[in-house]
Amino acid sequence: MQLPNQRGNYRQQAQPQGPSPLAIVTKKHQLDTDTYTRIAMGRVWRKEWWYAVIPFVLGLLPVLIWPSWWWLASAFILTLLYVLLRSAQITGATQMEQSKPLFEKLNYEFDNKQIVLRRNEREGMRLTWDMIGSVQREDGGYLLNLKGPDELPEDIKGWRRWAAKTFETPIFVQVPDRIFKGGNDQKLFEAMLRRKNLLPALPTQPAA
Repeated sequence: MQLPNQRGNYRQQAQPQGPSPLAIVTKKHQLDTDTYTRIAMGRVWRKEWWYAVIPFVLGLLPVLIWPSWWWLASAFILTLLYVLLRSAQITGATQMEQSKPLFEKLNYEFDNKQIVLRRNEREGMRLTWDMIGSVQREDGGYLLNLKGPDELPEDIKGWRRWAAKTFETPIFVQVPDRIFKGGNDQKLFEAMLRRKNLLPALPTQPAA
């Protein structure tokens, strides 16, 4: 299997060995494309909604010189085109051949050093904890958000470099509550996230 990064490129992974005796091993889970799209769209547009204002304003600028309803219509069209293109970039991630591993049925293994997304006994994707930028606790589970790559290839320059850094496609690992084999495994997983400073620490109890 291969590991995706935020720019849609893939790095070949060494085949992971068997799980550590201390690893938390989950049941199998499959992230479906509709769920990915819904979560990724919500995340992108909560963060980038104001980018859609830019083509609208640019489309209206000629009104200052040549007043006409046509400029208002063109501003709406420019905004719509931007929204459609940005949305297509996100949904397109589910259709790319190299992104298929994201949507396979996998079980997860968590230990203090790494996360393994395992397809079978011989194949899997290995993530180190420093590749996880943040964790969101949501109703029914967790989202482990992968960081983008630190560096871009040198041949990507100018506006392409700016666009690659600005318009990221979210990549995350979904960990539903229901895939843990027991409540104790989930508590150990949350404790692991707190040790990695990916979840806030529990409030201390006041002394009696």
